[in-house]
Amino acid sequence: VKVKDLCKKIDQFKDTSILIVGDSIVDEYSACEALGMSSEAPVVVVKELDSELYVGGAAVVSLHINELGGNCHFVSVTGDDYLSDKVKNYLNEKNIKTYLFKDKSRPTTYKKRYMVENQKLFRVSKLEDKPISIDLEKDIIAKIETIIPQVKGIVISDFNYGVITSNILKEIRSLAKKYNVKVFADSQCSSQVGSVTKFKDIDLLCPNEREARISLQNKTSGIESLASQLFIECNLTNLLMKIGSQGFIAYQGGNNSDLTKQHFPALSSNPVDVTGAGDSLISCMAVAISSGVSLMDASVIGTFISSIAVESIGNKPISSNALKNKIQEYLKEYL
Repeated sequence: VKVKDLCKKIDQFKDTSILIVGDSIVDEYSACEALGMSSEAPVVVVKELDSELYVGGAAVVSLHINELGGNCHFVSVTGDDYLSDKVKNYLNEKNIKTYLFKDKSRPTTYKKRYMVENQKLFRVSKLEDKPISIDLEKDIIAKIETIIPQVKGIVISDFNYGVITSNILKEIRSLAKKYNVKVFADSQCSSQVGSVTKFKDIDLLCPNEREARISLQNKTSGIESLASQLFIECNLTNLLMKIGSQGFIAYQGGNNSDLTKQHFPALSSNPVDVTGAGDSLISCMAVAISSGVSLMDASVIGTFISSIAVESIGNKPISSNALKNKIQEYLKEYL
């Protein structure tokens, strides 16, 4: 692998137009000092020292793509509250074309994590995961219809909080086919119920092994069999299966169910915070493939952006320069 070749491919990302549709989340990290056990009950007592807010969920996917040089359009749903304004103001500052539809029946999804010496104690979430109303759904579809002719790729960043409905998925598939736009999907089911098999006829699906097993109701098959099942069930062009600390495997579809595969190991042996690894990875894969980079070359670049994402607390957007520097440092040291 040549450093200059990878950096040239990253330069291709510039001004590649991408539409991101999904759930907006605000993440707060609260740094605490452990004081000990309470004398009244068997609970840990901590003293809150400092806290910091981050834009997360599908919103951070748009931030990643923007920092990598892409031209972003972001469509999402929030509550009618101050956190919605924070999300919109922050994204507008980054020159992301932002279309937030306010739903008075729900809060903006908010997650607060309490940390002691970079270790997460627990998380408190404020959210509503019911599907959005039919009227709101129609408004979002109308907005997507106006944006799709302007973009090369669509990222569906689904956290299963009600934004990505079956009708919205159906319309995205139809419009993408009409305008020859690539579709990328990621569905996160860590503490909520969802299924990746709802994503049909798309260019790249990015589940982790657990999500794939839950969706296929398959606890026993090996990874290769699991991947083959997903290709058949979802009629995929490509698949990226995330396997935790072992990295991910990229599968490229072929004729006669013949899959080309390549394992890409995780480069970080001691991650600090894995929360944003998947968001950075799908962001990179989407803007890379939409700009003409092959699946396997995009996956090489994806391993580096994931390794940066897990090196610090919080889901922070990663710039193209930071990505190039990481590639240069790593390849200089190991090759």
